[in-house]
Amino acid sequence: MSRRVVLVTGVSRYLGGKVAAALAAHPSRPDVLGLDVVPPHASLGGARFVRADIRSPGIARLMRDEQVDTVVHMNVIATPRSAGGRVPMKEINVIGTMQLLAALQKVPDVRRLVVKSTAGVYGAGPGDPAMFTEESVAASPPRTGWAKDCLEVEGYVRGFTRRRPDASVALLRFASIVGPGLETPLSRAFALPVVPGLLGHDGRLQFVHEVDAVDAMVVASLGEVTGPVNVAGDGVLTTSQAAAMAGRPVVGLPEAMAPVAARWLTRLGAAELSSEDLRLLGYGRVLDTTRCREVMGFDPARTTRQAFVEFLAAHRLRGLRPAVELVADEVGKAVVETVGAGRPAGSRRAGTAGQR
Repeated sequence: MSRRVVLVTGVSRYLGGKVAAALAAHPSRPDVLGLDVVPPHASLGGARFVRADIRSPGIARLMRDEQVDTVVHMNVIATPRSAGGRVPMKEINVIGTMQLLAALQKVPDVRRLVVKSTAGVYGAGPGDPAMFTEESVAASPPRTGWAKDCLEVEGYVRGFTRRRPDASVALLRFASIVGPGLETPLSRAFALPVVPGLLGHDGRLQFVHEVDAVDAMVVASLGEVTGPVNVAGDGVLTTSQAAAMAGRPVVGLPEAMAPVAARWLTRLGAAELSSEDLRLLGYGRVLDTTRCREVMGFDPARTTRQAFVEFLAAHRLRGLRPAVELVADEVGKAVVETVGAGRPAGSRRAGTAGQR
């Protein structure tokens, strides 16, 4: 069997660079090309860096010349500030993906595409199911920001699968990714003096450690799973529990104020929160990760709680006293058991939202 050639987009960004390096270090030793418009700040390990724009017409020629057979699309940006604003961010996320898929259409040697997406495509609202499976239809689809971009990206990817039925395509929908080296709008919310939420609501949250996110992308890239796959650490934390672990109070806002509050926080430079982020903190979102474990063959090494604790420690956010932390654990278990009890007989617990 010939050596695999994997192209990873967005390698100048933290997770993209980590995925490229991890793929290059895999025992199967694929030939990995890391692509971006600017050189990465960190080492890509054994991956080769190629300076190019996915929106360039020359991408198809590059893939043909390098005999690329697998593309890992990591260049979907979550923070407007890092892209130079919301308009450039949308252009990179949506238009860039469209042009990348158009290039892939012209390269028959590319037989696998893996796209990093987000569980944000399910939205967050009061009418949501207790757990989202990959087949769930969003009752409150995202209307703004990165989640909306990913929803559009997924639509274009589905169109690509219809045009290229010979190519296998996987979409990884990650819960909120946290970790020592990663900063996201949601993680920054827990570093604010007060954590914004929605009045009268306490969302159930799941997290994925950055190392587990990278490992999941590697498994998907070199594996055979197709379609959407939910990825989340086991267990749940409520917004109030997570805020207490960070030593922050929660301030509940009327939902009508969420867009205004999000814009205000962004303009102050405190956090790049969208109204979708505030809805997540208020209503929460829990994923069923059965496909991740049983079909893709991947089980995150860290639970939701462990991932969040490592994030707090790395960013030096104040934690709870042990006794109070124990109470939070017990409350979390009660939430999980309540959700599990509400599932139909014979169905699996979430993500699972069950404890090990």
